Amino acid sequence: MTIRITTLPNQLRIVTDSAQDIESLAIGVWVGVGTRHEDLSQNGIAHMLEHMVFKGTPTRTAKQISDMIEDAGGHFNAYTGRELTAYYVRILDDYLDLSLEVLADILQRPSFPDDEIVRERAVISQEIKMYEDTPEDLIFDHALQHAFPDQSVGASGLGSVEIINRITGDDLRTYIGTHYIPRNIVISGAGNIDHDEFVQKICSYFDVFCGQNSPDHVPGFVPARYAPSPSLRKKDIEQAHVIVAVKGLSRLDPRYQAQRLLSGILGGGTSSRLWQEVREKRGLVYSIHTMAESFSDCGLFGFYAGTGPEELKELIPLAMEELRKVQTEITEQELDRAKMQITSGLRMSREKMLTRADQQGRYILQHGKIFEIAKTVEDIRKVSAQDVMNLARDLFAGDLLVAGLGPIDHLIPPEEMTRILRG
Repeated sequence: MTIRITTLPNQLRIVTDSAQDIESLAIGVWVGVGTRHEDLSQNGIAHMLEHMVFKGTPTRTAKQISDMIEDAGGHFNAYTGRELTAYYVRILDDYLDLSLEVLADILQRPSFPDDEIVRERAVISQEIKMYEDTPEDLIFDHALQHAFPDQSVGASGLGSVEIINRITGDDLRTYIGTHYIPRNIVISGAGNIDHDEFVQKICSYFDVFCGQNSPDHVPGFVPARYAPSPSLRKKDIEQAHVIVAVKGLSRLDPRYQAQRLLSGILGGGTSSRLWQEVREKRGLVYSIHTMAESFSDCGLFGFYAGTGPEELKELIPLAMEELRKVQTEITEQELDRAKMQITSGLRMSREKMLTRADQQGRYILQHGKIFEIAKTVEDIRKVSAQDVMNLARDLFAGDLLVAGLGPIDHLIPPEEMTRILRG
């Protein structure tokens, strides 16, 4: 296994994670822009752009683009996050050039045909409506919106139907021209790849990105401001969905690994405290787990539960009691188990080429250097039980964010939750 990175004079970065005994490839373009970088008046444009680059170039229709990859047995996809966007191909190593050619074409020369924009507005509108009908996902959006109100970091990644219907081809061209600049891009590949050859091919196919001068300034975003307010929305569905959270750590915080371990101990699996106390011993939920959203300057940490309306009366006080107890009681067995879960997950994930390409693309954008699994494992192993308890006390001393969706009449007030948490 060899990981190498090349930075071109214009600051575009190319990274490879080579595995010569693997026949598949994962190749993609990671761009340091996402929902957070949007003006609220254009909320959803990053996600719409992700859709629209697949809809045609001056030389290929949308159908031809998808046919080229799928005819070769490959898989083409993309995702938009709060702080980055990624476009990737999974395919056999016979089709490296084909994959690069198609990726380069759609990202450097998207044509944004008017008829495709009209159709994609309708598709995204359906996606927004589908999301409204999925309470397990919707509650997380509500939590972020009420933790970081009137800010792009808390805004929906999909935007609204009203805003999407206003976005034009010119808006998309301006957005891509502003944010898809060399120093904001990482091209990552994993699998049977020779690094030097890969760099040469990138410079050939991505002639626009590689030939551009990169401006010194990368468009940023407004720093996050945690200002929680309750989000309590009654809805005629069978289950009540609840998130209780506090301000969490950024992924750059030196205590970030301690937060990951705290998440694992509280609600990271079937042996975790919340799962054992709430589900196994009392049968109050089907699903309960911790949530830890970490961005470059902020985060949100807490737990999610989906349960029947009557069970809320017992569930929430019980969960808050576990949050109180973890501030002073963590066993070495719990800590060791959480460490093993995280480090084993990291090691096993290396068997997937897409995970390896994604790890490098994301990490280089977020940290400015390659991801080294051995360093991460060592950082996790250094964390003590006292470190985790100290962090739990710091986090849970903050103001609570409470989000509820569904039949939530029996949800206790946030003030009562705080009283239990403070003991």
